[in-house]
Amino acid sequence: MTINDLAAHLGMSKSTVSRAMNGYTDISETTRKRVASTAKKLGYQPLSHAQAIRTGRVRALALVLQMDEPDRHNPFLQEFLMGACETASGFGWTLTVSTALSDADMQRVLERLIDERKADGFILPRTEVSDPRVAMLRERNVPHVMFGRTEHGVPPAQQRGSWYDILGEAAMCSAVTRLAGLGHQRIGYVGSTENFNYTHLRREGFKAGLSAAGLAFDADLMCQGARTRAEGADAVRGLMALSTPPTGIVFATDMPALGAYDALGDLGLSVGQDVSLIGYDGVPEAEFARPGLTTYNVDTRRAGARLAELLIRQIRGEAPETLREVSEALLVERHSDGPPALSSEELAAKLEKM
Repeated sequence: MTINDLAAHLGMSKSTVSRAMNGYTDISETTRKRVASTAKKLGYQPLSHAQAIRTGRVRALALVLQMDEPDRHNPFLQEFLMGACETASGFGWTLTVSTALSDADMQRVLERLIDERKADGFILPRTEVSDPRVAMLRERNVPHVMFGRTEHGVPPAQQRGSWYDILGEAAMCSAVTRLAGLGHQRIGYVGSTENFNYTHLRREGFKAGLSAAGLAFDADLMCQGARTRAEGADAVRGLMALSTPPTGIVFATDMPALGAYDALGDLGLSVGQDVSLIGYDGVPEAEFARPGLTTYNVDTRRAGARLAELLIRQIRGEAPETLREVSEALLVERHSDGPPALSSEELAAKLEKM
């Protein structure tokens, strides 16, 4: 099967088929999909090196995972990769996954992949407020799409780049109003580290939830810098040591929320009865906690799929600032939250007796 055979079968010119296969923007999406599906059915496969010479593209996307991250082995990464791979494959592209050992190594790996022409563009997870990966790729004019926003504090109209993000701030606001609706008056918050853009957005969402519920902001109820289970446990121990501890706690991510189970158990308190917990992410471990963790679930498979498509569209010529999408996390109700059995003062008295 040659490109001439494929063109004859489709009743199109060889030039149109070639441009459709190579993703030129003057070919409609309908035509591109028709050519791709017919090529697959007939077994036509263009030579990748020949395409690279003609178009300057290797038809590959890249994702670099940082191995010193505390959640590097998180099981939901598999769903994310499946979504990205399936979508890339549907366009006739591949996904290259590499690893970096540190922030400095991340820059080296990205530069090597660019210099060796291993990828046409990059998917960037865990965006930072000031992200060195973004700065380098912009400087080198390399297409990239972010899983998350960046440049917190810059007006959206002035922000640059493409992204797909989940509205974590909306989930935090919803979590607070949910707990307030159950009767909680003292609600704590455990956030992540300051370098990540989502940390600031989710903290703002928590404060917005307090305002919506008519509750006063209390800085003593705010903890930051927790990403691991152990860090979450430490944060909750600190909150429980307050003279008026929270009866409900909202977490920016699930792993610290799971650490709260350890801390509360050590203190002789029951999750969902003495203290209510709500997380965010939807990691598999949340379902198997006892009681199950109420959380806001992120569809990571869809996230991977959308990021792959947005990046391919950018590589094909669409303006980065026109390729932005957001979605919402979905509440998964379990049994880690409920009406407060004790007031904050009664909880403090119980803890003094332990």
